[in-house]
Amino acid sequence: MKAGVVYAKNDIRYDDIEKPSAGPGKVLIKVKYTGICGSDVPRVNGDACHFFPNVLGHEFSGTVEETGEGVTSLKPGDRVAGVPLVPCMKCEDCQKGNYSLCKHYSFIGSREYGSFAQYVVVPEKNAVKFEDEVSFEQGAFFEPATVALHGLQRCEYTGGKTVAILGGGTIGMLTMQWAKIFGAAKVVVFDIAKERLELGTRLGADAVINTLEEDYIQQAMALIDGKGYDYVYETAGNTITMKMAFQLAANKAEVCFIGTPTQELSFTVSEWENMNRKEFKLTGSWMSYSAPFPGKEWELTAHYFKTGQLKFDDSFIYKKLGLSQIADAFEMFKTPGAVKGKILIDSEA
Repeated sequence: MKAGVVYAKNDIRYDDIEKPSAGPGKVLIKVKYTGICGSDVPRVNGDACHFFPNVLGHEFSGTVEETGEGVTSLKPGDRVAGVPLVPCMKCEDCQKGNYSLCKHYSFIGSREYGSFAQYVVVPEKNAVKFEDEVSFEQGAFFEPATVALHGLQRCEYTGGKTVAILGGGTIGMLTMQWAKIFGAAKVVVFDIAKERLELGTRLGADAVINTLEEDYIQQAMALIDGKGYDYVYETAGNTITMKMAFQLAANKAEVCFIGTPTQELSFTVSEWENMNRKEFKLTGSWMSYSAPFPGKEWELTAHYFKTGQLKFDDSFIYKKLGLSQIADAFEMFKTPGAVKGKILIDSEA
């Protein structure tokens, strides 16, 4: 079969490899779409690849082609989204249902061959079925959608309260929608890009604020009578928005950092003191799993994509490229800011 194989730094090729088969407890998936994740980029263009040769790709959708012995929940022809984490199920964290924190995990598309290929084999539980009403494009967005929902629920989230979403990228827009689905009184999206703020409005944000405007803090506080926001979700992994979260939080608020920082981060005493004086709770979020594996995040994503309450906008996708163009796709990431949205690799093109 054909696959996008990483042989070395800056060396990913459209090449022939052996087609896998479904062993006991596993399923063979004919891949349709795979999204290029931000974590894939340094594994091709940098030094983060775990081994060579390797086949990356973990945000994927496709159709079950073959089931191994003992598989009961799936059959050939089922439309599925891939669940990339393969936890050990034996360690203390796994026994507690904290699969994201497993130290002995494997990961489809980095620690074992993934979906930048025509076919991929995964354990039965790592394929989540979705209905015909859900497109294969949406199927490739299950993983980011579940990351957003897991982040939302890292706080003791309840409806009827105010929510600030810092960062209007894919994760930010999905987090905003989950907050609305679960009953937020008001959700405000903060970003610097006009097109992202317009998208936020289209997808249901109650208000949007451009943080390049000098008085954006005053604008933000005016929307909630100066009290601050009950929940603040940082989704950009940016130093500026992380500090902004401390400013926007209300007394007794809950703040969650979903975004992963890429630079050293420091706070002044007065910035950090916000947490003491406001007595807000600060937490982080990592991946997208809960018990029973893979978790309610995946079930709810399948359901709300089907009902249309979790909206999918065409602008989430920057480009669709065939598997044979995978090297070209990763070249695009070498120009900062060139890729505005998700690149989907079509394994059937």
